[in-house]
Amino acid sequence: MDLEITNYNNRYQIEGALNKFNLKTFNAYFANIFDKRDDVLLDIERVQSIDRAGVMALAKLHNESITKSKKLSIIGLGCKELYQHFKTEEPKEVSTDKSIVTGNIVAA
Repeated sequence: MDLEITNYNNRYQIEGALNKFNLKTFNAYFANIFDKRDDVLLDIERVQSIDRAGVMALAKLHNESITKSKKLSIIGLGCKELYQHFKTEEPKEVSTDKSIVTGNIVAA
């Protein structure tokens, strides 16, 4: 299925597949979005599939929102691949030395 993006105000409905084949469409649509809007809501409820390139495009959009101090909200159940990308893991071991990095978490 192709990628379809519709919007109403600052809510953007993403529908179909978000993958490397239609990434140019996604990137062109959201290029400089945070220069125009302070608050963007992406609804991914109707995303049927997403590959690594699609996840990275969403991550890039998220990083841009942080850099420009804008608000990005992603709503909808969407695909499990997206949640797997952003999930956090528990540390594998705990150290008493507060400067040691354990697992994915820096103990402070």
